[in-house]
Amino acid sequence: MAELDGPRIEPRSGTAKQLVVFLHGYGADGNDLIEIGHAWQGLLPNTAFVSPHAPHPCGQAPVGREWFPLTFRDPGERWTGVNAAAPTLNAFLDAELARRKLPAQALALVGFSQGTMMALHVGLRRAVAPAAIVGYSGMLVVPETVDPDIFASEIRSRPPVLLVHGDEDQLIPVQAIFHAAQGLAALEVPAEWHISNGVGHGIDQEGLRHGGEFLAKQFARSP
Repeated sequence: MAELDGPRIEPRSGTAKQLVVFLHGYGADGNDLIEIGHAWQGLLPNTAFVSPHAPHPCGQAPVGREWFPLTFRDPGERWTGVNAAAPTLNAFLDAELARRKLPAQALALVGFSQGTMMALHVGLRRAVAPAAIVGYSGMLVVPETVDPDIFASEIRSRPPVLLVHGDEDQLIPVQAIFHAAQGLAALEVPAEWHISNGVGHGIDQEGLRHGGEFLAKQFARSP
């Protein structure tokens, strides 16, 4: 199993009480999202941030990484992909929490695009629920052929989720946010959502603000 690593930001206060893990999109790497940590330090002064590089070189980006390959020809490749990548990501989360001497509930996952797929897949299956999940411009990956009851039986935790999506996203259409919200509701996972007007496949300042405030609120509620 590959071991993940990536850039980190230490907590502004000097003492880590929470951990935010950024999961980047297809063809990027950990450097793509880590600067969000600096933007959120005012809201989250006791939070450490880390943004691991995905485990595989991207097949369609010469210097980028991927959590799993995408051909866009196989309708089941996302489901296969999130399941294949989950053990590596879980091992990293456990190791990073242990390194910081933090409990499992002090974790939050923040994903973008393919990273959102990973955040939702892994976060809902952790033995202890993360404090929160924030997903930008992504989707909830569901199997094409697995019985819905079997799929639901995999869900082990129900952390609060915030979904953010641009209404001009040409790569993952904004309808994905509604499908995800409906899917999470069916799984009894509490979810909020925000649509960024005039935004494509990216994150605007309003979306960043919503994400940071959501995390601050959920960390404050977490024991």
